[in-house]
Amino acid sequence: MQKNHANNEKGFVALMAAIVISLILITLTVTLNQSGFFTRSALLDAEYKERSAALAEACADTALLKLAGNPSYSGNEIIPIGTDICKIRPTKLDVPVAGQNTIETRAVFNEATTNLKIIADASDFSIVSWNELPSF
Repeated sequence: MQKNHANNEKGFVALMAAIVISLILITLTVTLNQSGFFTRSALLDAEYKERSAALAEACADTALLKLAGNPSYSGNEIIPIGTDICKIRPTKLDVPVAGQNTIETRAVFNEATTNLKIIADASDFSIVSWNELPSF
């Protein structure tokens, strides 16, 4: 009877060890799976932001080109770029600094938004500043 009781205790210990090891492995697997999922999501968000920034920059370049060809260009238009679009907000001559044009562009790609404010010298269209803003 003593021998049978000792075998039962060894079997119980082995069973509990297997359960604990299984729980640890399941927890580890779930944790690694979630971190991989969130990493993919972060990479995708970064890709969307990169695309929206490229669209906003394309609009800024378009506005600069149009200003070079027509000093009275007023902006306020939507520019198609491939299958995407960006917006050039109304351009204005800055009052605090005469001879500078302010160009504001906005692009959204899959909920990633880029708002650019570019200040260019009106005489030679050199860039005075080029900044991304959280909003207009």
